[in-house]
Amino acid sequence: MYNNRKSLIIKVLIIVCLIYFAIHIITNSAPTVIRELQQSGRSLAALDTQSLEQTSLVQEIAVPTTVNITKTSTSAASRASEDVRRVLTVFEKVKEVTQCLDRSVVPKTQQRGDYWVLYNYVTAQRTFKCEESVTYTTHADYSFMDNLVPLLERWRAPISIALHAPGSDFANTLESIAHLRDCTTSLVKEYVTFHIYFSTKHVPKEVPKHNHVFEEPYNCSLTPPYLNVSSDQMYKAQKNLLYPVNVGRNVAREMAQTYYVLASDIELYPSPNISTKFLDMIATNTGPLLSKNPKVYPLHIFEVSANAAVPETKNMLKEMLGNGTALPFHKKLCPGCHSVPKAKEWQTANETEGLHVFHVGKRIGSFVHWEPIYIGTHFDPLYDERLSWEGKSDKMTQGYALCVLDYDFLILDNAFLVHKPGIKVYKQDPKRSMLAAKTNQLIKKIIFPELKVLYGIKKGCAV
Repeated sequence: MYNNRKSLIIKVLIIVCLIYFAIHIITNSAPTVIRELQQSGRSLAALDTQSLEQTSLVQEIAVPTTVNITKTSTSAASRASEDVRRVLTVFEKVKEVTQCLDRSVVPKTQQRGDYWVLYNYVTAQRTFKCEESVTYTTHADYSFMDNLVPLLERWRAPISIALHAPGSDFANTLESIAHLRDCTTSLVKEYVTFHIYFSTKHVPKEVPKHNHVFEEPYNCSLTPPYLNVSSDQMYKAQKNLLYPVNVGRNVAREMAQTYYVLASDIELYPSPNISTKFLDMIATNTGPLLSKNPKVYPLHIFEVSANAAVPETKNMLKEMLGNGTALPFHKKLCPGCHSVPKAKEWQTANETEGLHVFHVGKRIGSFVHWEPIYIGTHFDPLYDERLSWEGKSDKMTQGYALCVLDYDFLILDNAFLVHKPGIKVYKQDPKRSMLAAKTNQLIKKIIFPELKVLYGIKKGCAV
């Protein structure tokens, strides 16, 4: 009798403990499960209800239904399950709207014009099906890699980055990647895929195979090369090389796994949760989204004072615009380059939930030289790889192609980019002015005639 009673007490205690842990799990896991699912690299859209319940992420919210605990916990589990199904429905609708195809991540070494490219040289741990996210595609050399963590902490979705690393810059680039992966946030390993390229005339002395790049953990007590580096210390500067910005842009974009890409610059930090909100919007497939014209989705760009925090919401941004700590991008440098249609109306409009099309613009009239940064797709024209950063006008020829092809520019309402703190002002640079003059002649005499043959001519469109 005593033994039976003791056994019963032990069983009751075990059940009580299970209930306690179940409540703890559901309380802490349910609010974040959808974020984890959306950040997961698994093929979530392909899961049916039964297989969904078997995934480790959803098992965390399935416990209450198996131990029959309180109504509150069961209700939370039910809400979480509904949220999971909503996410999968969004993915299914995006897939249906885009008819996209998945893209594999395969490391390969190939020649690209005058450059060798190590595609997918260091890959992210997570992979994505084409409908499951938006990829931030960007470019840099190792001196700009201090921007990757703040960018990633706001983006929290896949990033594809192409790094220019000629000669001895290659070793410093690898060391910088190793430090970022081993010594900063785990998000780097999870989300970032690195590609490296260099001129055929400036091949590094040694290039490890992609599967032997980081065979030992990085010593995090070392200062990474990207901190406190001056441009004149770099191989690129010592050899007087130009920065082939559009090679990097195209490599990073072409390697993105997702259908939608945000081709941007590494110093431009996005407002949080753009990827999730954007896919929610695409899934609605209403209004301007139904236009038969090709379309891209520009984001407003701003810069903030050197000592200011980067705003996270449109309301915070509006406050900073009001007190002068934020300005439209390049307002003091090239205001026409980033002047967005209906910009004043956008800045005064109230922040709303989600993401929507604020206005449909065109690259004509007073916006004929607009250089938008936008969410687009793999089907958009690439950037001309004969143009350099130093020569300026590196996005203008692509902008002409978008205009002639009659693209709609569906400007987003609650999403924006903010440049790394520090407002740029015009500084005279005779060398860059000389290079810009050469670039203008290249565009006028060679590239523009080619564009007219390939894309045609349309009234109001200009380079």
